[in-house]
Amino acid sequence: MIDQTLEGRRAFILENTRVQAPPHAPELSLHLADEITPIWKLTEEALEELGLAPPFWAFAWAGGQALARYILDNPTSVAGKTVVDFATGSGIVAIAAMKAGAKSVLANDIDSFCQAAVSLNAQVNGVEIAFTDANLLDGPPPACDVLLAGDICYEKPMAEAVMAWMRQGRASGSTVLIGDPGRTYFRKDDLIKLAEYQVETTRELEDFAIKRTCVWTLP
Repeated sequence: MIDQTLEGRRAFILENTRVQAPPHAPELSLHLADEITPIWKLTEEALEELGLAPPFWAFAWAGGQALARYILDNPTSVAGKTVVDFATGSGIVAIAAMKAGAKSVLANDIDSFCQAAVSLNAQVNGVEIAFTDANLLDGPPPACDVLLAGDICYEKPMAEAVMAWMRQGRASGSTVLIGDPGRTYFRKDDLIKLAEYQVETTRELEDFAIKRTCVWTLP
């Protein structure tokens, strides 16, 4: 069993990952797993719950890598601004925003492990990031200058809910930036493409070792 305190989760992550540079954002360092199956099984066993989603915080997903790359290459998109990173996972996008000069970043994820992962990854990158595990979809988007999200459209109901929420944020004045590697349920009818990348990933996670991944914004 994992000690369910923040420190217990931090210890689990330290024991089952190693610090690596994500391929498309090598300026950053993250505690990442080398293979999905062992850490997935360990997480399920530790929480005594079968059928858990993969530990998203242990991998640098294509959408997050692309969005991090865009932010690092275009620091004015976040520099001096207040930022919210929705479904942060490992915190790769939140960390990129702080590295690019954001005034503050609030990372959000309902996965309880993500707080520990973001804490460790922020530490190794020398930045400070606030965190909340609240389900932000239960209310309007927090007031901020920029709303970020990478890889959020795996399932249709969630994709629809998140995109409606993002549009609500845009209507309230936030700039919205989304990284997506062509997920089936990602509707881009009214979006503007800002950049396109070929992102290295793993066949354990994706259908291709290189994923064509784009960064989008809402007009």
